[in-house]
Amino acid sequence: FSEDVLSKDAGECAICLEELQQGDTIARLPCLCIYHKGQVFLRMHIEAQTVAFIGCIDEWFEVNRSCPEHPSD
Repeated sequence: FSEDVLSKDAGECAICLEELQQGDTIARLPCLCIYHKGQVFLRMHIEAQTVAFIGCIDEWFEVNRSCPEHPSD
């Protein structure tokens, strides 16, 4: 995959279901699917704190080696 910064909003991440927004760090897979990469900050607040978690695709690749939307590729 290649790492990039999203230049415009791109809908929903199929892994975490959060919006992919302009400026987010993303991973672009060979099939051209994109997912959050690196540290992602949830846009909701829990007890007045912004919650951070590791990038969606990073966690996915810990147990899978294919695209979540194109597992046969």
